[in-house]
Amino acid sequence: MSESSSPIAAPAIGIAWMLASGLSFVVVTGIVRYLGTDLPAAQSAFLRFGWGVVFLAPALLKLWHVGVPTGLGQVIVLRGAVHTLAVTLWFYAMARIPVAEVTAIGYLNPVCVTLGAALLFGEKLAARRLIAIGVALIGALIVLRPGLRAIEPGHWAQLGAAFCFAGSYLFAKALSGKMPAGAIVGILSVTVTLGLLPFAIWVWVPMGVGQVGWLAVVALAATAGHYCMTRAFAVAPLSVTQPVTFLQLVWATMLGALAFGEGVDPFVLLGGAVIIGAVSYITWREAQQKRRAVTPGMGAGKL
Repeated sequence: MSESSSPIAAPAIGIAWMLASGLSFVVVTGIVRYLGTDLPAAQSAFLRFGWGVVFLAPALLKLWHVGVPTGLGQVIVLRGAVHTLAVTLWFYAMARIPVAEVTAIGYLNPVCVTLGAALLFGEKLAARRLIAIGVALIGALIVLRPGLRAIEPGHWAQLGAAFCFAGSYLFAKALSGKMPAGAIVGILSVTVTLGLLPFAIWVWVPMGVGQVGWLAVVALAATAGHYCMTRAFAVAPLSVTQPVTFLQLVWATMLGALAFGEGVDPFVLLGGAVIIGAVSYITWREAQQKRRAVTPGMGAGKL
C-alpha cells in the first residue's frame, strides 16, 4: 500500500516526514552557529552551495543534455540573484543572533510570499487573510520587541533574508511546470554558487579542513531537509504539516540553550507560535476555498 493510499495513515506519515525535515534544518542552523564568525558569510554560503552543486551533479548533467527552455533565462538569473542575497543575509544572521530568533523570524517567509503573490500575481487578499498577516506581523514584533531592547544587525539581516527567500520562492513558482523540480533545484545551486563566487573571493580567509567538512554536512542536511519536506507535502495537506514546524522552534531553542548557552526567551517562543498560527490559518483558508496554493509550507524558504 502506498503512503498516499490510506487516508488515515497519510497525516501521520506527513507529520513524521515534517518532523524529520525540521530536525534536518536544526542541524543546519546548529552547525552554522557553531562555525560562528570565523568565516565571512559570503564564503560560508559559497561553500555550502558549492557542495550542493556536487551533490546535485546527476540532475545537472541531465539538465545539460536537455537544455533550459527558451524564455526562462531572465527568471532563472533573477531568482539566483535574489537567493544569493537571501543566503548571505541568513548566514550573517545565524552567526550573530540566537538560533531560536533566527528560526522564529524565518517563519515570516510565507507571509512575505502571500504579500508578494498579491502584488505580482494578482492574488486577492480577503479581509481574513489581511487580518492573519497582521497577526503574523504582531508575532514578529513580539519576537523583536523594538523599543524594549536593541535590534541588532543580525535581526535586520534575518528580516531581509525572509523577504528575499520569499522572492526566490515566487520566482520558483513562475518556473514550476516549465522545468522539472530537480532541474529547478540544481540550476539554483549553480546560479547561487556563481553569484556568491566574487563576494567569497573578495572576503576569502584561510580555513581548515574541518570547516570545509562541516559545510559539506550543512549541504547534506539542507538537502535532506528539503527532501523530507517534499515527501511530507506529497502525502498530507499543508494544514496538517504546517503546525508541526513549531517543534523546530522548540528544538532550536533547546539547541541554543544546551550547545551555545543561549537563554530561553519565552517571547521568542510566543511570537513564533503567533506567526505559525497565522500562517497555518492562511493555509487552511486556501485549502477550504480550494484555491491555487500560493502560501508555501513553513520551511520552504530554507537553504
